[in-house]
Amino acid sequence: MQGGTSRRTFVKGLAATGLLGGLGLWRSPVWAADAAGQASVLSGNAFDLFIGQTPVNLTGKARSATTINGSLPGPTLRWREGDTVTIRVRNRLAEDTSIHWHGILLPTDMDGVPGLSFAGIAPGGVYEYRFKVRQHGTYWYHSHSGAQEQVGVYGALVIEPKEPEPFTCDRDYVVMLSDWSDEDPARVLAKLKKDSGYYNFHKRTVGDFIDDVGANGWAATLADRKMWAEMKMSPTDLADVSGYTYTYLVNGHAPDANWTGVFRPGEKVRLRFINASAMTYFDVRIPGLKMTVVAADGQPVHPVGVDEFRIAVAETYDVIVEPATQQAYTIFAQSMDRTGYARGTLAVQAGLAAPVPPLDPRPKIGMDDMGMGGMDHGDMAGMDMSAMDHGGMQAHPASENGNPLVDMQTMSPTPKLNDPGLGLRDNGRRILTYADLRSTFEDPDGREPSRNIELHLTGHMEKFSWSFDGIPFADAKPLLLTYGERVRITLVNDTMMTHPIHLHGMWSDLEDEDGNFLVRKHTIDMPPGSRRSYRVTADALGRWAYHCHLMYHMELGMFREVRVQE
Repeated sequence: MQGGTSRRTFVKGLAATGLLGGLGLWRSPVWAADAAGQASVLSGNAFDLFIGQTPVNLTGKARSATTINGSLPGPTLRWREGDTVTIRVRNRLAEDTSIHWHGILLPTDMDGVPGLSFAGIAPGGVYEYRFKVRQHGTYWYHSHSGAQEQVGVYGALVIEPKEPEPFTCDRDYVVMLSDWSDEDPARVLAKLKKDSGYYNFHKRTVGDFIDDVGANGWAATLADRKMWAEMKMSPTDLADVSGYTYTYLVNGHAPDANWTGVFRPGEKVRLRFINASAMTYFDVRIPGLKMTVVAADGQPVHPVGVDEFRIAVAETYDVIVEPATQQAYTIFAQSMDRTGYARGTLAVQAGLAAPVPPLDPRPKIGMDDMGMGGMDHGDMAGMDMSAMDHGGMQAHPASENGNPLVDMQTMSPTPKLNDPGLGLRDNGRRILTYADLRSTFEDPDGREPSRNIELHLTGHMEKFSWSFDGIPFADAKPLLLTYGERVRITLVNDTMMTHPIHLHGMWSDLEDEDGNFLVRKHTIDMPPGSRRSYRVTADALGRWAYHCHLMYHMELGMFREVRVQE
């Protein structure tokens, strides 16, 4: 998609100019935004939501979305810390549905995960969620049933704090990023199962080979190609699903629909970024504006000034910007694999636009990125994986060894907390890293963990199979925690993909390399070749979901039950 205008982008451009509407060929989206360009907002402590089918047209093709209250995204719900909220969810679909309140602390039967928390909401049924709001900040909600999250069942949560926040703003906008496909999710998954690289249209070419020979020499280039071929992987495989099928949205708007947030020069504008995608990481920047990050996953952090940040699927970041002039600014969120972007605008009035920057060069993953630095394929093939705890090598669970669902094991993983990430290093911009994030409070528990649980993120690219420790959810036993205990969870990414890992019902307190409390989050991003630790206080009885938030990875096995019992 780089360097040219696709037919779909051209159609979107016609729609944005109104030309297709004048010809009667374009059907406007059915949802309505308010004057500020936001989805509908529902405030208070009692809410009625319904999930049903709604016709939409995001790409020039009429499609049906699964929506909440007829809008995509669903309405923004505004709660107040300390209130007890009641949300009645009615199902107008012909299949079961559910709502999960992502990152919200609540009783297990209110968490909304069919098969763990409750039975789900049957067609024609209604479920009443009722719980006390024990936190504040920016969160979101979404279906936990099948692929409904991919086709529209998600919305923003904004929780007002009891106490004043340490910063003020004049405007407050939700910026919800998501990915939309005109293809049925079941069809997308079937293609991935048949060919995991189906949506990767940027495999290396003969031209790339010639360039690499010129840069690295004939022998090194041949050895590199042979190694990747034998691993049946591709260094350009950064995302399972790409802009070939995805249209990237800001608050339900395709790029050329130009969602706009209005400001007056000199105002402080709070932007609540939420990545509600099924499968897409975004790199976000606003050319011409410095962003000050003030919250991560709803929790306040010491302010950090940045030019750009990577937001993993399911993460949220609150930033403050201060546009000083009447010029328009582009909110630019490019996909990590550089196959497309979501785009909005900050302007003094609707209808204005700013230049949209070109997509950055497409990165390639290397051996160092996967924790394989200094090794060639012969080294890896001959290693005894059961003895990796010697000489600084990473130990691996026995369930990975000889496992047909595990195609690689990282040898020397590191926390990578200071690493901006693949495609963002040395790009001339100040990039947010996890090492920059510092909660404004000390470790709320304070105890040293009594034990360590190590889990490996595993998969097989060619088979498109995903798991923890090589064991898919269907064959895995629950992780058992004792109520009140403090544990350390250490994750090791043994795959070449990036995974956002989400634990329901409890906070994940990320540690630095020395085991010191760094930042409180609900979703921990795990790049390839990384090893990261965080503390969890088992303060919520019941059965909880624990999974990769890439929807197709979760569906195909990277999921565990965490059971907290007395």
